Amino acid sequence: MTMASGPPRPYDEQSANLADILERVLDKGVVIAGDIRINLLDIELLTIKLRLVVASVDRAKEMGIDWWEQDPALSSKARRGELGRENEELRRRIAELEARQET
Repeated sequence: MTMASGPPRPYDEQSANLADILERVLDKGVVIAGDIRINLLDIELLTIKLRLVVASVDRAKEMGIDWWEQDPALSSKARRGELGRENEELRRRIAELEARQET
């Protein structure tokens, strides 16, 4: 059995190449698209459309993809906006209830 001589290298060629590939993919972006159709006697029973975009956040924004910024589960800014709208709706409903009670 032979053992490698010398100190271990933190990154070998393969991981450096993988890092380069990942950097290129995130920089340029990759789109994978596919459809799955299930037919029975020429009747379409089910269609599933799959779309996958792999890109960096900056590249995605350049492509016009920024849905995570409006998703309250992913963005504190969107969550604050949603809470503000909910607060306004509740205030409006309270005002209506108070107006009904006064009459």
